[in-house]
Amino acid sequence: MKNLLVSLAFIASFGANASFTDNSSDLLEFALPAAAASIAYFVEEDEEGLWQFGYSLGATALTTYALKAAVDKERPNGKDNDAFPSGHAALTFSSAGFLHRRYGWQYALPAYLLAGYTGYARVQTDNHEVVDVLAGAAIGMAFNHFIVSPHPDLAIAPYYDGETAGLVGQFKF
Repeated sequence: MKNLLVSLAFIASFGANASFTDNSSDLLEFALPAAAASIAYFVEEDEEGLWQFGYSLGATALTTYALKAAVDKERPNGKDNDAFPSGHAALTFSSAGFLHRRYGWQYALPAYLLAGYTGYARVQTDNHEVVDVLAGAAIGMAFNHFIVSPHPDLAIAPYYDGETAGLVGQFKF
């Protein structure tokens, strides 16, 4: 109970001038990736999965922030020109997508609900338009498809060498 009260106090003081919706989406941008990494390492004891999550989240972040700089789209609230794509949506959906692909619905369903709420909150607080959130979510989900293997002993990846396209796989036994 004490930990819950401390957590609530932290959330309440996160941004004194911002709404709960704004504060909670800011908190989830970091809390969901931390939760996904914690599940991989501490709960599932899956070091390979943790590395895959790191690569996927890193690729998501780099792509998102490169696109923000290239597109230079103004936010609906006029605060800056970093609207497209939504970084909050990219990172939270990357975390949820990792949990889904690596461990299934048990962890993924609550993570998807929190990621969906984050996207909703970013639109409701005029930080983004729906297209910004959808693009961020798609980026986060896409890297998991190519980087995260759905089973620790099986890895499948797309292959293209300029002439031939296909899938390559690796199975450890």
